[in-house]
Amino acid sequence: MTNLEKLLNGIEVEWKPLGEVATIYGGLTGKSKGDFIDGNAFYISYKNIYDNIDVNCKKLEKVKVSDSERQNAVHYGDILFTGSSETADDVGMSSVISEKFDKPVYLNSFSFGIRFNHNLKLIPEFSKYLFRCHFMRIAIAKTASGVTRYNVSKARFKKILIPFPPISIQKEIAGILDKFTMLEAELEAELDCRKRQYEYYRNKLLSYDILNCEGKLLNNVEVEWKTLGEICEVLRGKRLTKRDLVDNAKYPIFHGGLEPIGYYNKNNRLANSAMLINVGASAGTVGFCNCDFWSSDGCFCFSHANILNQRYLFYALQSIEPIIKSKVRKAGIPTLDNKYIERLSIPIPFRGHKTKGLIFI
Repeated sequence: MTNLEKLLNGIEVEWKPLGEVATIYGGLTGKSKGDFIDGNAFYISYKNIYDNIDVNCKKLEKVKVSDSERQNAVHYGDILFTGSSETADDVGMSSVISEKFDKPVYLNSFSFGIRFNHNLKLIPEFSKYLFRCHFMRIAIAKTASGVTRYNVSKARFKKILIPFPPISIQKEIAGILDKFTMLEAELEAELDCRKRQYEYYRNKLLSYDILNCEGKLLNNVEVEWKTLGEICEVLRGKRLTKRDLVDNAKYPIFHGGLEPIGYYNKNNRLANSAMLINVGASAGTVGFCNCDFWSSDGCFCFSHANILNQRYLFYALQSIEPIIKSKVRKAGIPTLDNKYIERLSIPIPFRGHKTKGLIFI
């Protein structure tokens, strides 16, 4: 017997189509960019849903909502989903409301929520794991369609079968998974320490003090701080359609993340290139590809110039990645403006005359 069979001990689990047992509601409607400045109400962002199996109620965003508006407020126990995304991995990601709010809290416009009928119950402690487990992620992925933009079909989503084990079994399963989550958190804390150690030495090597931002010689190396717009061209890739994808093609396609979304028989970027994701939950993430690839419009790259080494650029951008991510537009699907990237300054060390543009890295 499997562990699950032992837990159930002969109890039959009822499975029902989601559309028969729950109501689906949408996020904020009729909002402009200005409504997300100095708001008077809270809403749950797309990234909050994507990053957490249960909503982080300490990181709510602000939006303007008047008393006359008819907007859907979230309730305790609701399950929220990313309904539209630039990548297949991001679409349909779930997060559960596990706290009760004193005031109305709303939902991002590119997301949707479900609320189960009163006669059937899934406790938040259980449903936060259920909708992120492997078989549910497969079922949810089948409801979405697209190539470089994916959208959940509500009609197909309503047909997903949902298990309803007894409350006592739900609590027991949740308790077991909570213990594994605690163990995972301990391992992640250790990994985080190693990452911070790496970041400390990387940032130390790329700091103003070490590189001497006054432009004086440091060990026969001169340093200038230049904007990316001054030293290279920020390149936006080209979006492909579904029919362009080839199963056994050579070149990976990057769009909205550091994992390829597919493969193509042509490339528009050379190997050993830095990249910067500009859309989706990974917007602001810096990456590097060591093979020729195709950059879609969800991935910024940088022109290969004689004055700039791409691996050095990768480390320089990675050192300011938190700053870059802070400039990602949070309303709707996260996006990053190329004009901001062009204004970013990085240190350029070289030997010899500046006019020769010789990077020593």
